[in-house]
Amino acid sequence: MKNIYIYIALFLPLLGVAQPTISLKSAIDTTLNNSFDIQIAGNNLEISKINNTLGVAGGLPSVNLNLSDNQSIINVNQELNTGVKIVKPSASGNTFNSTVTVGMVLFNGLKIRATKGRLGYLQQQGELQLNIQIQNSIADVMANYYDIIRQQEYLKIILSSLDVSQKKLDIVTERKNVGMANDADYLQALIDVNTAQQNLKSQQLMVEQAKTDLLQIMSKKEFFAFSVNDSIVIDRSLQLNSITSFLSKNPQYLSAEQQIKINEQLVKEVSALRYPSLRFSIGYNVNRTKNSAGLTLLNQSYGPTAGLTMQIPIYNGNAYKVQKETAEFNLDNAKLQQESLLNTLTSDVVKTYQSYSSTLQQLDSQKNSNELSGRLIKLVLQRFQVNQATILDVKAAQASFENTGYQLINLKYAAKISEIELKRLTYQLGN
Repeated sequence: MKNIYIYIALFLPLLGVAQPTISLKSAIDTTLNNSFDIQIAGNNLEISKINNTLGVAGGLPSVNLNLSDNQSIINVNQELNTGVKIVKPSASGNTFNSTVTVGMVLFNGLKIRATKGRLGYLQQQGELQLNIQIQNSIADVMANYYDIIRQQEYLKIILSSLDVSQKKLDIVTERKNVGMANDADYLQALIDVNTAQQNLKSQQLMVEQAKTDLLQIMSKKEFFAFSVNDSIVIDRSLQLNSITSFLSKNPQYLSAEQQIKINEQLVKEVSALRYPSLRFSIGYNVNRTKNSAGLTLLNQSYGPTAGLTMQIPIYNGNAYKVQKETAEFNLDNAKLQQESLLNTLTSDVVKTYQSYSSTLQQLDSQKNSNELSGRLIKLVLQRFQVNQATILDVKAAQASFENTGYQLINLKYAAKISEIELKRLTYQLGN
């Protein structure tokens, strides 16, 4: 009963009252709805959609209205060839001009088409970037969620170790009361209990901090206590060949491919600057000038206008040539970056799969070792109770039980993290 009270006191801050339970699915769903990074990626996609229009590319007519109205006060002193003299101080004058112009590019070296193509590729790249961010967010949630489970499993091991230390202390205390145990064994048993209790409290803090990290990833504005009731189950069906063959469809790789297409369009846009451009414009002008003195008292004109404007680039200090060469180098760099990315992705997949495969091979033997260490500590405690084993024997068995338990949990977590990463690279998370 004493042990139960101790454990309740230790676990009371952790358990809380009526804590809600968060499942992996609910954590992922909440993250997809609230994630700041996903919202930013979504906004960037909307920006690229808004920009992907023929008007932004310069392919639609432009309509402009220009208005000006100038009032003036001048001193007039004129002598006409007819002999008439005009002298009038502070004469007022007014000039009003208005022009409505509609202009449209008829030809500019296919720059409009190249720009519109680039805007389309930017939109496709934005969609890929959003998908990448969704997969990354899901991976972050899963890694943190299973870390909570790992920390809780650590907590169970420490709790079991505390139970063993308490039983050891109870046995030594009974012996000491009847004069069959020395003070050294009693003090060592007491120290072991205190150490286990401190480890338990420290591990409780680790669990709570891992939960806080999960709430932060879920973009929760308020932090609250919750429970996670789950275990680490590993998918053992992943195959290296199927993963590596998918890399050409990986969103990161496809985004790099879109960047190549974007740079190709930039080369075309720069190349178009070296061609003549032809622009058609029509308009309507209204001009009115009125003076209170002078040779012309009223001058008013209005009417439509139409015209063609051709601009032929002849020389601009080789600026267009430099821009084109720079754009071509950027295109080469984009191709090299895509090849480098594929090489990096392939290497990451191989190394991650090696870790995944090796960990799976170790799991079964480590599980067996953990079961044996559990049987060993029970056996040593029984022998210690009948004085056939020393306190050092119990301590050694206890350490073996803890180590095998930690190793088993770490192997499970490592295998799960490798599985998550492999599925992220093959775009399978959340499916």
